[in-house]
Order: sequence, then C-alpha cells, then structure tokens
Amino acid sequence: MTAVEEGTAAVGFRSERGAVLVAVMSATALVALDSTVLATAVPTIVEEIGGFSQFPWLFSIYLLTSAVATPLFGRLADTHGRRPVLFGGIAVFLAGSVICAAAPGMGVLIAGRAVQGIGAGAVQPVSLTIVGDLYTVAERARVQGYLASVWGMSAVVGPAIGGLFSQYASWRWIFVVNLPVGIAAVWLLARNYHEAVARTRRSIDVAGAATLVLGWSLVLLALLEGGVAWAWDSPIGVGVLVVGAATLAVFVLVERRAAEPVVPLWVFRRPVLVGAALAQLGVGALLIGLDSYVPVYAQGVLGAGAVAAGFALATMTVGWPLAATFAGRLYLRIGFRDTSLIGGAVMVLAFVAGLALSQTSSLWTVAGVCFLAGVGLGLVASPTMVAVQSSVGRDERGMVTGTAMFSRSLGSAVGVGVLGAIVTAVTAGRLEHAPVALRDRLPAGADARLALRPDVAPDVVAYVRAALAAATHDLFVVLAVVALATVAALLLMPRRSGEATGDDVGAAG
Repeated sequence: MTAVEEGTAAVGFRSERGAVLVAVMSATALVALDSTVLATAVPTIVEEIGGFSQFPWLFSIYLLTSAVATPLFGRLADTHGRRPVLFGGIAVFLAGSVICAAAPGMGVLIAGRAVQGIGAGAVQPVSLTIVGDLYTVAERARVQGYLASVWGMSAVVGPAIGGLFSQYASWRWIFVVNLPVGIAAVWLLARNYHEAVARTRRSIDVAGAATLVLGWSLVLLALLEGGVAWAWDSPIGVGVLVVGAATLAVFVLVERRAAEPVVPLWVFRRPVLVGAALAQLGVGALLIGLDSYVPVYAQGVLGAGAVAAGFALATMTVGWPLAATFAGRLYLRIGFRDTSLIGGAVMVLAFVAGLALSQTSSLWTVAGVCFLAGVGLGLVASPTMVAVQSSVGRDERGMVTGTAMFSRSLGSAVGVGVLGAIVTAVTAGRLEHAPVALRDRLPAGADARLALRPDVAPDVVAYVRAALAAATHDLFVVLAVVALATVAALLLMPRRSGEATGDDVGAAG
C-alpha cells in the first residue's frame, strides 16, 4: 500500500510543497509542450528526414500511448508509490526525447514519440495524485488550476518554440531541451518529496492490463485514424473498432475474477466517479475543439497573425486558474456538484456565444469567448477531479485519478476525429459548390489553407474565409451540444459527494 505520511503536511512537509509543486509543474510542462511543439516544425522535419505520408503518426501515436498508459500508471502509483512511478515516467519520457533527437528517419522518430507518450501516461495522473496527497480539499482546485494553466500556455507557446527552433537552430533541439527540464524536476522531487511505502507482496493483474491496453489502443486507433488513414465505414475502420470493443468486453470479464484488478469494476458503479468521468470526457472534447480551431478561425477567417491568434486562445488559460481558485472556496460551501453545475452553465453560455462569431468579429470578441470558456471549464474540471480524489482513500487515489484523466484523453481523441471531420466536410462542401467563376480558379484539393496563402486572389481568399467561417459556426453548434451533455453528466453526481476519507482535512460536501 502507498501512504504519504499523514502528518507531513502539518510537520515540515508543508514547507516543501512549493518545491514539489514547481517540480510537478515542470514535469507537466514537458508533457504539455511536446503535445503541441511539433506542429510548426513538421515541414522542416519532413524536408530533412522525409516521411511526409507518415508524419501524422507523430501526433496520433503520442496521444494513443499516453492515453492508454494513464490508467495503468495511476494504479501503479497506488501499489508501488508515487515517487518511483513518477521518476520512471520522467525517465521514459526523456529516453523517448533522446530517441527523437537522434532519429535518422521518420520511423525512428515515430517510435520515439510512442516512448514519450508512455512516459507522459505516467507523469499526468501521478502529478495530479501528488497534488491530491499534499493539498487539502480547499486547496486542490487552485493548484490544479496551476497545472491546467501549464497545458493552456503550452498550446500557445509550443508551436512558437517549434517554429523558432526549426527556423533558427535545428528541430532536434525541440527534444534536447527536455533533458535539463526533466533532470531539474527529478532533482527537486528527490530532495523535497518523500513518502512511506509499505513493502507488501502484491499480485499484478497482467491479463487485465493486457486487455485494457489492447482494447483501448484499438478503439483509440479507430477514432484517431478514421477519416484519415481509412474511411469511417471501411472494413478496416469498422473491424478495428469492433475488435477493440470485444477486447474491452473481455477486460470486464477478467476484472471480475482478478484478485487485485487494475481497474476495479466498482469504479463504474459509484455515481460520483461515473458522473465525473463523463464530465471529464466532455471537457477533453471541448478543450481540443478550442485548442485546434480557434487559431484556425483567427488566422483563416479574421486574417490575424499567429501571435495574435495565440493571444486570443491564451485568455482561456487565464480564465481557467482564476475559476479554479474561486471553485476551491465555493465547493466548500455548496458542494462539488453544484459548483460544477455553475461552471457548466458558464461553459454553455461561452459556446453559445461562440455561435455569434463571424467574418466581422473582432479578435477581442474571440478572446472574450475563450476567457469565458476557460472560466466554465475551470469550474467543471477542477471540482470534479477533487470530488473523485476525495471520494476514495489514499491507496485508491492514483487509480481513480488515472481513470478520470483517461476519460479526458478519450474525449480529446473523439473530439479530434469528429470535429475535424465536421470542419473538413463543411469547408469542402462550400468549396465544391463555389460559384463557377471561382471554382475554375480553385486548385485541386483546395481546402481552408488557401485563406493563408499570399499568392491567392483576394476574391478567392474571401470565399474560402466565408466557407471556413461557416464551418466554425457548425463547429460551435457541436461544441455547445457537447457542453450541454457535460452538464447532464454532472447531474449524475450526488449533490453531496464528499465521502469520508481520513486524510482530507475539511472535506467538502
């Protein structure tokens, strides 16, 4: 069993929490930046080592391996301790960075990204679990807001860093700079984070882990590659999804008989855990929608530069931690669910406001929508995660945190496929039915990228921007529906969801 000594927060460890938080945020920054930093470096990478047809896997494999690894490492953090799992995760991530930096070809680079993803799958849940161990219920939302702001800023800063390195140095430095940051995080943790782990013999649920990894790998592969590598209704697309679902059914059967299951089935019977997981699923889809398409809209429709588009999105990273800080005070008074429902209402309002965005909107309006969305997401994501962590004891906290984080990753994976298909289909349909005078001047395979090309005629650019504006409107329709569904999921949580756990000082209702 894992147990960070109960008295540490009161007798000395509390003074070291700042250093631990810096280390955790540094480790989180490694993971977050490498989720976005490659976007602007891909052209340079392809030019140097080739593999143009394979480069989408640089993103897909990272998301896939990190998502699948998350629940496993969350469970290992409970059974073997937070320190070794987090140290191991950082080490694996840095090993993947070295492979990427030295990659002679696209195949090795993709393999390195897969290794990085496995390391990220340990860093994400264990970082949040450590926060749950060291901070009281009243403090956790604020601290989780700090971690969320790291992700938000990475979505803005990552592409800029990738572009700078690839243009003025070498794209390989994107991965080399991970080494000092990761080593510094390990050094801070080794000096300041200590835990007492009871050395008991534990059985390992090998069959459960294998079926969980294989099943979700196939499901995520189908979601990530559907409409990209193969058609959604193609035999291979349907086949991969069916086999993945069947493997997950086997996983459920295995877990029923396992002595120490990797994911106990009672997780799916507790309303607080089910409601929070579904809410995190929605949060993941909404986040990927904003991160992926707000910059596209700002640049492709409004004609803003990359920096200005990044600023508009960055306001979300301001709203989230501010809301999380406020949530920590609010849920002590009215409970986790009601606080999250307030956030859900703000979130719905933000995405409904996004429906008004058009070709004539100002960048400040976009920034306002993103800020409001950040407030809503912060008031949903942080209280639900704290509710999950507070509903179990310390020895199960890593497992439920990993499960909730996996739900968010799954939402992002589904969002990438569905939202991308919507934007592509609407834009392509508009271009296909362009006026005859314009249609003959559109190049084969024309898409929204035409709006960013300086060599395209102004009237063609105007039409493409109108098409992309229509696609953005439809995108926000879907996001508003997802926001409403997230609110419905929150209603599954009990109104008073703080179950007694001895280590939660001042546990909220």
